[in-house]
Amino acid sequence: MARGFRAAGHEIVASAEGADLAVVNTCAVTADAAADSRQMIRHLARAGVPQIVPTGCWTTLQMKEAASLPNVLHAVSNQEKENLVAQFNSEFRILNSEFDLEPLSRQPLPGLHRRTRAFIKVQDGCDNACTFCITTVARGESRSRPLEDVIRDIQFALAGGTKEIMLTGVHLGSWGQEWGRHLRELVAAILRETNAPRLRLSSLEPWDLDADFFQLWENPRLMPHLHLPLQSGSESTLRRMARKTTPASFRELVAAARTVIPSVAITTDVIAGFPGETETEFTETLDFVREMDFAGGHVFTYSPRPGTGAAKMKGQTRPEVRKKRNAILREAFEESSKAYRQKFVGRRMAVLWESVTELDEWGWQMEGWTENYLRVSAAASSPRWNEVDEVELTDASGDILRGVIRDSG
Repeated sequence: MARGFRAAGHEIVASAEGADLAVVNTCAVTADAAADSRQMIRHLARAGVPQIVPTGCWTTLQMKEAASLPNVLHAVSNQEKENLVAQFNSEFRILNSEFDLEPLSRQPLPGLHRRTRAFIKVQDGCDNACTFCITTVARGESRSRPLEDVIRDIQFALAGGTKEIMLTGVHLGSWGQEWGRHLRELVAAILRETNAPRLRLSSLEPWDLDADFFQLWENPRLMPHLHLPLQSGSESTLRRMARKTTPASFRELVAAARTVIPSVAITTDVIAGFPGETETEFTETLDFVREMDFAGGHVFTYSPRPGTGAAKMKGQTRPEVRKKRNAILREAFEESSKAYRQKFVGRRMAVLWESVTELDEWGWQMEGWTENYLRVSAAASSPRWNEVDEVELTDASGDILRGVIRDSG
């Protein structure tokens, strides 16, 4: 969207205070996410943005409510989101042909939190029927972007200076299935046809992968991090969730990944307090999380989403029980994450710097990510945003590893 607005002659500004228009891509995955989306729209209105265009999942599910919020110009559904920029320009008659003669590179958005990674959307929608998920309703059926379009987007991002490409999708692992193709073909093509220094994959459903998939990591440009959503370590709970995996098959897949990629960071998602979750089922999940030695994980307190199968299930877990189980699971993840980070103290690893803070006239504080997605902090004599350095990791006592830059460039 940013590139589209720029191509039409608009300027992307760093703060709401300077904006004539703001686009808000809303979320509905949890009740908190929906509330955050509404809050953001109100915040932008209070900041003085005269025209706001909400889109995304919450907007799609609650079009009337979205349209009624302060300063909202139009509410745009997911189905129309791809045409949002063109529709805006057309309605206001400000699309000038002179602006669209040459394709533009993808530039980092201005502001305090500039990212070095380019998030390339390769797929949308989902054909799974997980009983807790409202995203399927909001996003529709799974559909893949053509390989040539993905390659073109990546080339634009690299031309804009991006050092790391992140492939994303609602159900990323389903890319190409409607054409009888597999995600491995897309990854292989990107590695073959682009010179992206670092390629990273976002969330992958475990049932979309097999042991052969991990052979792709023979190419060192593919980052050794896998996010494999588990949701529960209890087989009976997974059945109620309509997840196409079991603890046994998940364990086997993780073992296969670690055999091929020994230093791989494997992270996951778990839901606490799913309807009908007994103490025994919760204990099974907790034990499984501890067994897997995850590098980290997200714990979501179950949130009933109207329109989903789980919201109608009997045995809804009490809110206080959900909250307690969430805290216990978070503690387990913190322990396994700390143990994983500790393994890398004393090693030298490549770090891509994503944020820079001036300490004083003598130096800068850098923060960035290793290839296996460990967050690292180090001091530098000059700002090195969007550069890669070899860093010796010296301390893992906090959430962020500390290190010393041993090689610049």
